[in-house]
Amino acid sequence: MRMGKRAFLESPSKRVTLLGMSGVGKTRLANILRAEGWFHYSVDYRIGTRYVGEAILDNIKTQAMQVPFLRELLLSDSIYIANNITFDNLKPLSTFLGKLGNPDLQGLSLSEFKRRQALHLDAELNAMKDVPSFIAKANSVYGYDNFLNDASGSFCEIEDEQVVDDVAKNTLMIYIEADAADEKMLIERAAREPKPLYYRESFLDEHLSIYMHENNIEYIAQIEPDDFVRWVFPKLFRTRVPRYKAIAQKYGYTIAARDAYAVTSADEFLELIGGALE
Repeated sequence: MRMGKRAFLESPSKRVTLLGMSGVGKTRLANILRAEGWFHYSVDYRIGTRYVGEAILDNIKTQAMQVPFLRELLLSDSIYIANNITFDNLKPLSTFLGKLGNPDLQGLSLSEFKRRQALHLDAELNAMKDVPSFIAKANSVYGYDNFLNDASGSFCEIEDEQVVDDVAKNTLMIYIEADAADEKMLIERAAREPKPLYYRESFLDEHLSIYMHENNIEYIAQIEPDDFVRWVFPKLFRTRVPRYKAIAQKYGYTIAARDAYAVTSADEFLELIGGALE
């Protein structure tokens, strides 16, 4: 969706998609807007609750079944297990996505890791396809005029152009761009707290081969899961940046992460977006 500043600010119903790497402030802005009357559509939340919710529970139950005490209670239907995904706590989703490597360190085999990666990609595609219906639902069911699509950090990995086109037709796409200082901070944070990530299969195959060669590793089970994430994250980051820039150039607009971080209200958000449209 392309539009000028005046048309955007005067529109009675604003629809915005926030794009960018995880950690640049998308959900922070979403929380501010939600508190001031915007409908917050979290793609990660939709993925975790709608499209991989059953797989998440199956994974938890598989772990629980290895504990004799819990196994007996589960088999006798004496207890049930549920995940508690919220906009601010997506750990059940990230735990399911998992990390590659040594099973003694909760690492996954390559085949299982790729299976979960494929499930995540399919779920993300479906969650993005749901955006138009949620725009309508936000207004007709819940009475919200303004809609925010809080996209996942892996949005730029979507290769289905029709999905991206449909999101762009229905929302104003805003890319939150990290500068060199932001990049350094995000890479340092990933090193301190390695988290599960989504990778394109071609990227994973290429960089996994390089990592194993550099570290004289013969088998996936020899990989220390967190170490691989620390090693690969900077490379993933620098691969995604040009993809996000290309999406912003073709479909939307760009704001600086430092400017997004300075936003403290919906009015300031609108002013920031309006400036990008000028």
